Amino acid sequence: MNDMGAQTAAEPTTGLTQWQRVSNIFTAPSKTFDDIKRGNESWWMPLIIMGIVAYILFAAIYTTIGMQQVVDNQMRMDSKAAARMAQATPEQREMGAKISLYITEGVFIASPVFVIVVAAVVSAVLWGTINFVFGGKATFAGVFAVWFYASLPSIIKSLLGVVVIFAGMAPESFNIKNFAPTNLGAFLDPVDTNKALYALATSMDVITIWTMVLLGMGLATVAGVKRGSGYIAVFAWWAIIVLFSVGIAAIRG
Repeated sequence: MNDMGAQTAAEPTTGLTQWQRVSNIFTAPSKTFDDIKRGNESWWMPLIIMGIVAYILFAAIYTTIGMQQVVDNQMRMDSKAAARMAQATPEQREMGAKISLYITEGVFIASPVFVIVVAAVVSAVLWGTINFVFGGKATFAGVFAVWFYASLPSIIKSLLGVVVIFAGMAPESFNIKNFAPTNLGAFLDPVDTNKALYALATSMDVITIWTMVLLGMGLATVAGVKRGSGYIAVFAWWAIIVLFSVGIAAIRG
């Protein structure tokens, strides 16, 4: 009996499937992060889901708003860029418009690649922070997986953007940088509102805060530290980024 009990205890616990980790992130996120801590660090399912939703948003924008309209709107909302374009020659304006269009389309088309790059950079920063500042024992792979699962709420924002587009949004009022009503900035005029205030209001995003909470929870779990340490690590960096963006907006005025 003792031998059987010891054998049972030694058997590895069956991990969650990727679909279970995805669903749990919205209902019981601690189960997902505990599973990652046990060594189940695969992250391809969140990447695929976010990629598919990003392409759905791109299709909605492309067919309903038009990518040229998106570029024109961004130019109009950036007074300094509009002023520079007004001073350019017709040939320079045409070339600038083409480059902006290609970049905008390219970012959407290559979005999975950009997501992986961002995930790697953010994970490296958080991995170093939680281990060297808070004494954690997280692996980079664990933090990398946590980032992907914690970022899944972003698909809600993208889907809300699709709903807004098909609900009859005027193409000339579409803002690619703030396309869903998940923050205070979505209800402000980006042209007439003070740039610093607009940047701050846009940063106060429900989906972003939700993601930060999940990221802090997951970071603490895989690092084996108190949950408060994970929250401090995540929200401290987020605050720095927000202050930087607000400062840049204030300078650009």
